[in-house]
Amino acid sequence: MSERIQSMKIAITGASGFVGRRVMETLTDYEFRAVSLRGDVRPEDFAGCEAVIHLAGEPVAQRWSSEARERIRASRIDGTRKLVAALKPNPPVTLISASAIGYYGPRGDEILTETARPGNDFLAEIAEGWEREARAAESFGVRVVRLRIGVVLGRGGGALEKMLPPFRLGIGGRIGSGKQWMSWIHVDDLVSLIGFAVGNSSLIGAVNASAPAPVTNAEFTRELAGALHRPAIFPVPEIALRLMFGEMSQMILGSQRVVPEAALRAGFSFRYPDISAAFRDLFRKEDAENPL
Repeated sequence: MSERIQSMKIAITGASGFVGRRVMETLTDYEFRAVSLRGDVRPEDFAGCEAVIHLAGEPVAQRWSSEARERIRASRIDGTRKLVAALKPNPPVTLISASAIGYYGPRGDEILTETARPGNDFLAEIAEGWEREARAAESFGVRVVRLRIGVVLGRGGGALEKMLPPFRLGIGGRIGSGKQWMSWIHVDDLVSLIGFAVGNSSLIGAVNASAPAPVTNAEFTRELAGALHRPAIFPVPEIALRLMFGEMSQMILGSQRVVPEAALRAGFSFRYPDISAAFRDLFRKEDAENPL
């Protein structure tokens, strides 16, 4: 790795989050500066930084009350606008800005590459606005990469830790029909893709941050139960989810079959391209500690 890359200074928002922590722990060739978007964001917060990794945002996995909707919108759209304004006086070379596959909305069996149109539901509206604000940095010469992130699988946080309790008890199961597509990514691959995006000047624009092999919810459920050596025989009815989570249940029931065309075309190699490989890695230590 070149001396320039070794000494690169990177500002990161969302540094205390599940992905942010892993980025800082793993990409040790870089010098990180954590920046909070709460309160005033000043140009000097980014002084000397050649790249910015923007991961901050209110969690969407909550009931979407009017207050929650406003927090989600403000943290992603207004927060990104505030960030980009602070970058303008002394722009970095690169802005890696998180987005989400929610950009596409529920799309059934349609295969979704980065050229697919946006959806028209709440999450799609948020993701489209989020990306629009990030793209504003292009007007003053910043290379902007918009990572449309799928369901992140990793131990110690994220979606998987919320899924595990019922599966460990043997009461997990598919959600609804189980036919809806889930687009996921191992957290190590996501961190590697972020590092790849920082160092690869040819990568620009929208990039689907999801594994090459999306799976149906039924397949995901079978693989997760198998990795835990548990049955998966208790399906969760759609009506139960709608009663529990209201409109947010559409995020769980919606089908998004996303493929990472831009990352693959740029030469990125996924370490965990399929769900069985991902679960084998994630539960390898657990299997060693708890042999059958």
